[in-house]
Amino acid sequence: MKKIPQRTCIVCKEKMPKKQLGRIVIALDGNLEYDRTGKKNGRGAYVCMNSQCLSKLNASILSRTFKQQITSEQTEDLKNILYKEMKTM
Repeated sequence: MKKIPQRTCIVCKEKMPKKQLGRIVIALDGNLEYDRTGKKNGRGAYVCMNSQCLSKLNASILSRTFKQQITSEQTEDLKNILYKEMKTM
């Protein structure tokens, strides 16, 4: 039996299978990106792809997770991308 990789949502701290979560990556240039493939280079974090967790996602959570300053503008841009992706799932 194959082991299913588990990851923790940075908002609700719930462990879930990796495929059910969305991966956020901070690239070497400091840009936040949504990683559809799960293979982009850079530090990654996972978030539940539901409206409750996405609405609570904010700059302070991202700054703490990535250990660098994330602006609210970057956070809003990322949230818009994640909401669009959530609707296509």
